[in-house]
Amino acid sequence: MAPVTDTEDCARLLVELVEKVGLLRRDLQHHGDLEGYAARVARIEQKILALASHLDGSDPELARALRAAWRAPARSLAFRNAEHRKS
Repeated sequence: MAPVTDTEDCARLLVELVEKVGLLRRDLQHHGDLEGYAARVARIEQKILALASHLDGSDPELARALRAAWRAPARSLAFRNAEHRKS
């Protein structure tokens, strides 16, 4: 994997990570397994939302992207893929 060279790359990778964790949470929920991991998922959510709140002042767009990636990971991924196809 190539090294991350700038803030934009880092932000993109962070959003992708949150999407993947959000998709895992959704899969656990759909398969009825979320209850066993509820406390862990709640702590992950707490940290993601704290990070987004911290970023509100310096990078509100990234903060919004992180919240969207967590709350609706499939939708976030679909929008990102659509943007990628345009370019």
